[in-house]
Amino acid sequence: MVSPSPARTPAAAPPADSPAASPGAAFARAFAAEGTGAAVRFDFTITDAFQPTKDRPRVTVRNLFRKRPAGAGPVRFWTEDRPGAAEAATVRESALRPEAAFRSGTAEADVHPISAWVQLPEELLEDPEGLAAFIDFRLLVRLATAENQALTIGEHGLLTHPGIATLPYQGDYLAGLMTACNEIEQIGATAHAMIVNPQDYYFRMVGTGLLADLARNGTLISRTRMVEPGCALVGDFAMAARLLDGGRSVIRVAEPPPGTFARPGVAVCAEIHEGLAVHLPTHFFHVRPTADAGTGRRA
Repeated sequence: MVSPSPARTPAAAPPADSPAASPGAAFARAFAAEGTGAAVRFDFTITDAFQPTKDRPRVTVRNLFRKRPAGAGPVRFWTEDRPGAAEAATVRESALRPEAAFRSGTAEADVHPISAWVQLPEELLEDPEGLAAFIDFRLLVRLATAENQALTIGEHGLLTHPGIATLPYQGDYLAGLMTACNEIEQIGATAHAMIVNPQDYYFRMVGTGLLADLARNGTLISRTRMVEPGCALVGDFAMAARLLDGGRSVIRVAEPPPGTFARPGVAVCAEIHEGLAVHLPTHFFHVRPTADAGTGRRA
């Protein structure tokens, strides 16, 4: 719930040309001047300016893709998909080069809003420096998480794409990952990256030597809760899809949807606009155990 601005003398926020001129600092300046009417618009996607993990690098899902600028309205792009087995058998050398039988076409995709929310602690309403840090280190963190969710399991995310095949494995998780990498190589592509759950990263991958091997191979790893434990999304992210970047963002005080917070308070929303153009769903594999216990996804 948005409360009326308290009567106050606006405090000075960091100047625009200071080292603190981050998205949070820009919002703090606006809030100092406009209170609960504050809204700051940016002509870039603010998750690109996300710096809290600069000293401890972590690859977000966004950073696995090459980017394509996109405005309002659908973007048309070329695609390839798999034929049925009978159709593939009619293509000479498809047994050696399966991609020879892939069917070409076109598709459309749009950018969609991705948003995250925080409530402002009462003590920060008069503290522009603290408010700027809170926006940068909490709201942008939550926005990056919402972005991971949207690009992975969201309505328009990779795992909802009908052309991405499930690759079951039995028993050995790491063997399942390597099988997916091999399948991608067998269609003439490269296993450029994988998305894994942190549970698998720390309990199944760390300490095995696999991380060093993948690093030498140039394979990126994004760890996020948006992939179920025991599963992974492996693909040639660099070639098979493009991140459609709307190139605009906003941070504003707003009324949150019901259920966003348990208590009333001043709420701030950050919003970006992104989508995915999946050119080659054939170049992704959703690795899953054959006896899936239904662990469920966590946001």
